[in-house]
Amino acid sequence: METVNPQFITPQFPVYPEADRSELPVTDLYNLNLEPDPLTSQDAADSGLVDADFTCEPALLKDVKIETERLEGRQRRISARVQIPCPVEQVWQILTDYEKLADFIPSLSKSRQIPHPQGGIRLEQVGTQCLLNFKFCARVVLDMAESFPQRLDFKMVEGDFKSFSGSWQLQPVSIGNQPGTELCYSVLVMPRMAIPVGMLERRLSTNLAVNLVAIRERANELFGLS
Repeated sequence: METVNPQFITPQFPVYPEADRSELPVTDLYNLNLEPDPLTSQDAADSGLVDADFTCEPALLKDVKIETERLEGRQRRISARVQIPCPVEQVWQILTDYEKLADFIPSLSKSRQIPHPQGGIRLEQVGTQCLLNFKFCARVVLDMAESFPQRLDFKMVEGDFKSFSGSWQLQPVSIGNQPGTELCYSVLVMPRMAIPVGMLERRLSTNLAVNLVAIRERANELFGLS
């Protein structure tokens, strides 16, 4: 039988329950006999599942387009995209300022670059969140591959998913006759057996919408966008 770390991991930013906060196993704790459909960004805005520390209007989450794809077994592909009214180079600057990500990404309590044995880019990220009086905690180690300024790939090298990999993609667009960026985050994830896959889909969908809006708000703050 597979041994599972009591912490559940997320990649770039969403978080999952820390089982040692309760004596109940995760499946009993959540009583998930049926897997609900993943949340859309509209669901996230309407349901109130928005991090309390994130001060944007929940209606802004409707600007984020989310797609989910159920693949073979327990694999899921989840994508989220949003338009940001600033050039791709500026959005790239935000995404690759790795040590600052926890300053503005909801639920991300730590983001730091750690040594890579081959001299590449390796990140450790930790997220926390409270829901229904339970603390959610996550840790992940990601190897990054930068293709300036259009693509940023990541792959989990340590963590509690069976697999976790994906990318940020930055596409130049025109927004109101000004240079803008369509930012897309895509992840292919397979959870370990202890993590209910329906819960995983819902939390990723919710948190990705919040995170992309937070990145757009960060661009607004740094570059004086209206």
